[in-house]
Amino acid sequence: MINLFPFTKLSDDVITIRPFEFGEEDELYNAVHESLPELSPWMSWANERYTKNVARDFIAITRNEWSRGTLYSFAIASNNTGEILGGCGLSHFHPIYKFCNLGYWVRTSHRGSGFAVRAAKLVGRFAFEKKHIIRAEIVIAVGNNASKRVAEKAGAHYEGILLNRMTVREQIMDAYMYSLLPADFGLVAQI
Repeated sequence: MINLFPFTKLSDDVITIRPFEFGEEDELYNAVHESLPELSPWMSWANERYTKNVARDFIAITRNEWSRGTLYSFAIASNNTGEILGGCGLSHFHPIYKFCNLGYWVRTSHRGSGFAVRAAKLVGRFAFEKKHIIRAEIVIAVGNNASKRVAEKAGAHYEGILLNRMTVREQIMDAYMYSLLPADFGLVAQI
């Protein structure tokens, strides 16, 4: 499959983040289903109704949104094997105040390996260098301690607990607010 977005392949010495490719729906489906017990309490999309068709549609939608500049969804892939380890991305761009949300997840068989921390740093740098965002917010449901540890290890700034900040299915949840800033990467914020 031809990568239509070659400039968006970002790597460190362990992982690469890149757009999900057409034809990867089986691998994405397997990663999500392996991880449902860990993901489903925190992410509405992670449920038993997540099928290969849903994965295929997700890839098509995110690639379309990527081309429009409204959503940047990356596969986290192993540099050694090419295996999809999880996903990360940028969403909810505010056109006036120049901030967005940053999210991540790693499949259960690779949790605790530092892949989410690496991905958060790579996608954060992309937000500041390529999209000229001045703030990336990491909003985490209270109780999601694994994601909270990732934000802290990525060097994100803890800003407090926001009441009634998010919903997961029909549950209203408070959320930890973390942020990354250009200065965290040695960059200067630009308007």
